[in-house]
Amino acid sequence: MSEAVPLDVVLVHVDRALDGMTATLRDLGDDLANAETGLPGGNTAYQIVRHCCGVLEFWGGQVLADRPITRDRPAEFTSSGTVEELIDLVTRQRASFGADLRGFDGDSLPRGPLEERNMDRDEVRTQGGVLLHVYEELAQHRGHLDLTADIVRGR
Repeated sequence: MSEAVPLDVVLVHVDRALDGMTATLRDLGDDLANAETGLPGGNTAYQIVRHCCGVLEFWGGQVLADRPITRDRPAEFTSSGTVEELIDLVTRQRASFGADLRGFDGDSLPRGPLEERNMDRDEVRTQGGVLLHVYEELAQHRGHLDLTADIVRGR
């Protein structure tokens, strides 16, 4: 019996997370998507989704595809803008992530370099591990986004 999970099955879950995020953004609109929660260190809905685009760019582009990327991770957490601009970015990142997965081999080493802080993480030593990490991040931040949306709607 195979232990492999087909790539298209994992991507269904990645797409569901991204679809849910964009639906939440649309529901919030520009003002609430950029509204502060009032929690110490809290992020806006916009910042959470912008960070998820950075996750796709780094782990997909740099680590899986070994393509040069430009990412300003700290700026993701101070970003703001319109919902439509961010949804356009999600759409572009989703397409780039799909392209980054061409030639994907779950058992193989990632093609690109990891940051120093991730070098000792066994769970990202294969392309399959990296893909599952991307899904983990998106699922975690999808829940984070839903809680943030509930907070700003309730204020």
